[in-house]
Amino acid sequence: MIRFIHSIVFIFCVFTLAAQNATVQGVVKDSYGNPIDAATVGVPGTTYGSTTEQDGSFKFNIPANQELKVIVRHISFEEYSTFINAKLGETIRLNITAKDKATNIKTFTISEERDREKPMRKIEAGMSKFNPSVTGSVESLLPAQALGVSTNNELSSQYSVRGGNFDENLVYVNGIQVYRPFLIRSGQQEGLSFINSDLVSGISFSSGGFESKYGDKLSSVLDITYKKPEKFAGSVSASLLGGNVHIQNASDNKRFTQIHGLRYFSNQYLLGSLDTDGSYRPRFIDYQTYMTYAFNSDWEVSFLGNYSQNRYQFAPRSREASFGTVSSAVGLNVFFTGQEVDQYETAFGAIALKWTPRYNFNTRLIVSAFRTLEEETFDIEAAYSLSELETDLGSESFGDEAFTIGTGSYLNHARNYLDALVASVELQGEYTQNKHKWLWGLKYRRDDIIDQLNEWRSVDSVGFSVPYTGTDVNLFETINSDNRIATNRVMGYLQRDWNFDLGQHELFFSSGARFHYWDFNEQTTFSPRFLAAFTPNWSNDWVFRASWGYYHQPAFYREMRDLNGSINPAIRAQKSIHYVLGADYNFTLFNRPFKFVGEAYYKELSEIIPYELDNVRIRYYATNNAVGYAQGVDLKLNGEFVKGVESWISLSIMETKEDILDDQYDEYTVQFDDTTFKSLKPIGTVLDTTTIYPGYIARPTDQRVNFAMTFQDYVSGLEQIKAHLSLLLGTGLPTGPPSYTRWQDVFRMPPYRRVDIGFSARLKDEAKEAKSPVFKHIKSAWVTLEVFNLLAVNNTISYLWIKDASNTEYGVPNYLTNRRLNLKFIVKF
Repeated sequence: MIRFIHSIVFIFCVFTLAAQNATVQGVVKDSYGNPIDAATVGVPGTTYGSTTEQDGSFKFNIPANQELKVIVRHISFEEYSTFINAKLGETIRLNITAKDKATNIKTFTISEERDREKPMRKIEAGMSKFNPSVTGSVESLLPAQALGVSTNNELSSQYSVRGGNFDENLVYVNGIQVYRPFLIRSGQQEGLSFINSDLVSGISFSSGGFESKYGDKLSSVLDITYKKPEKFAGSVSASLLGGNVHIQNASDNKRFTQIHGLRYFSNQYLLGSLDTDGSYRPRFIDYQTYMTYAFNSDWEVSFLGNYSQNRYQFAPRSREASFGTVSSAVGLNVFFTGQEVDQYETAFGAIALKWTPRYNFNTRLIVSAFRTLEEETFDIEAAYSLSELETDLGSESFGDEAFTIGTGSYLNHARNYLDALVASVELQGEYTQNKHKWLWGLKYRRDDIIDQLNEWRSVDSVGFSVPYTGTDVNLFETINSDNRIATNRVMGYLQRDWNFDLGQHELFFSSGARFHYWDFNEQTTFSPRFLAAFTPNWSNDWVFRASWGYYHQPAFYREMRDLNGSINPAIRAQKSIHYVLGADYNFTLFNRPFKFVGEAYYKELSEIIPYELDNVRIRYYATNNAVGYAQGVDLKLNGEFVKGVESWISLSIMETKEDILDDQYDEYTVQFDDTTFKSLKPIGTVLDTTTIYPGYIARPTDQRVNFAMTFQDYVSGLEQIKAHLSLLLGTGLPTGPPSYTRWQDVFRMPPYRRVDIGFSARLKDEAKEAKSPVFKHIKSAWVTLEVFNLLAVNNTISYLWIKDASNTEYGVPNYLTNRRLNLKFIVKF
């Protein structure tokens, strides 16, 4: 009771002292209206001050009835100062526009970028509304604007970075890690990305060599900042694929801010262009909110929430396909019965309490939880016939079926259910002294997962069930498991950043380390990381960067589960050592600003877990029995190719291979019917046996060359009409028959080639006052016409493998979407 009374007295004293002060709050922005983060705002010679957030906001207390000088400092901007004198209890609002420090290049001046020395690169968030993309997601911006990012599925927001798979990418929203569903196996089931572009104020991305403060994944970091609004605003958009609504507001004293977003998406219109005819009924709904409340200049609480409900229902009817060459063409006809019904319901919530007792020190306590309930159910039976097509160009029946070479059927069944809860408590801190900074964090996470798998596949090829042992008829593949996992993790990091002035040159250096303990396998990992950047005082504006570090990825649930659904209790963390050298160069061409960025990298992989990749479904072998590497060069050029609008071009050349250490096999030299040949089975008379070690083979993500371009233009004299072009070209991925012997994946899919274009017209300009009462409360309005897959290219995402009467196996390509038009309206108010 005495402690309780002391606590009440202490809180009363704190609020009494706070009432004797005044408050200064506001936002620091650059000349383009972009928020400036990590700027120091305060009264020199005192402890009164703060550091701006990622949205540029700041807030701190000052003594009342005193004339004080407030100074704003940032390494990339000129110092700003002003005098204030606040009355008791008064809140003074400062909206500050900082002037760029200019660097002269020949006769032209360009503005310095912030944080060029760090591996995180800024992504232009405003492009997501106009970038012609099926998903319309933030992730669709990455192939052109980031380094080393590739994608080969327009229906999915997943991406690969420098040879890594989809599970190797970190995603943060306001410093909080977010997750995605587990059971999704195809792009058409995926629906909406977690990130709501209407709520985004900033995007940063690193393709590797990132800092210690970012967590335990092998490949990349996508760091999203949601808006902290200053006044009421909102937007509405609608298209043939769905619609979005968002509203935002702040209280009069700016202590309480809120932003909400509601999205509805259906790709039914797109799925109608697939080569399988049927009834597609997808529906994806998502609600998100981000709210903040400042008790005073020291304490602030925020809440990030998300709820999504995805439902995918599919009843296939028939499919026709032809493949092969002009001289050897094969046709496939399939008739289906049954349906697939999938449901994914996820909820995420995070509460963060921030304490800023001094302008150069802050700490955050974050409590978060992610819950996902997933159901994947299907019974689909198919009967198919395989025919050889007439290839004589002079024949009237050219392209028709000449004769049947095989018939068969298959039945796919699944009743898969997953219930997962991921909860965590995290403490983060940051302390800035002069030009140096300390960062630290400690996190506890609890994973509770219940997974029930009941999946099988029956194949009847040419009247015979496969496999058939001579006495028994077996299912082609069976997965049956009931897994319940409850594990605890403790992880943390410590990082130190230095900024040095070397005469007229500048040097940035960052060192740090992470640790991760997991009680499931009693493993503790330690990951040291080092970054350096040198900015010479040359006439040309160059920055040179280098990074090295260990990146461990302790297994999450999918990596633990093998091809049969069993959990490997001895699974260990995958490891990658990053070596990265890079440079970026700001220059002018035709009196317009341009930027070139280049990086060369090598990733040394060990204790990695091999996997099979089918569409967006990753099936792991759940054993750390491989070593490997990824190496390559990434180049990017962006700037005003057309005056006044920015465009991006990127090129990546990459190779990634792995050596599965226990994948050796025996090759037999056999004699059968007086013929001698080599076989993988000991048939006939075995003359010799040789053990083959496949060695290094291409990893499933070994896409050697990727080219991406986002290009913008406008009609001269009619700048309100713009064109937006998105081009993606990636060489083929490795593939092979479903034998689960990776060394047999020696084939390559055709290249992924995709061109999307959009034409936008501005109906209402934010800068002009509306004369019509219809537009009085509207800031801006746009209409956009998009053409998806402009060149109507049939891109292959996977293969259906079937056999004919002679036991020859064919890979029938499963194509992605064809050309489609989309009309979209965007209104901001």
